Amino acid sequence: MQINTLFDRSHHRLKREALTVRTMIAMYCRDRHPGDDLCIECRGLEKYALDRLRHCPFGEGKTVCALCPVHCYRPVMRQKVREVMRYAGPRMMTRHPLMAVSHLIDKRRKEPLKALNPSA
Repeated sequence: MQINTLFDRSHHRLKREALTVRTMIAMYCRDRHPGDDLCIECRGLEKYALDRLRHCPFGEGKTVCALCPVHCYRPVMRQKVREVMRYAGPRMMTRHPLMAVSHLIDKRRKEPLKALNPSA
């Protein structure tokens, strides 16, 4: 699924975060699971994470999910994403430094802006 089809043209921040999440899941799966493509479990996690991002009530004004006051991930999926982030996060600086720096800058935003879509 193309990132550009998931998000409106104006949502540059969300597209960047989607690409970062997708890259981190791919790194984790490639290094931890056999096969060249994403395994079924990681593909499901990617779909779930992108769906949550697409429906984020804060939109472009969001902080990183780890600092968000709204916990929209189911506990099991939240734990899986944490595991992926713990593994892939440190490796992002050497494999994808621009993405890593962008994520660190986004992480400095402590609180999300006002929710754009409170029902999401």
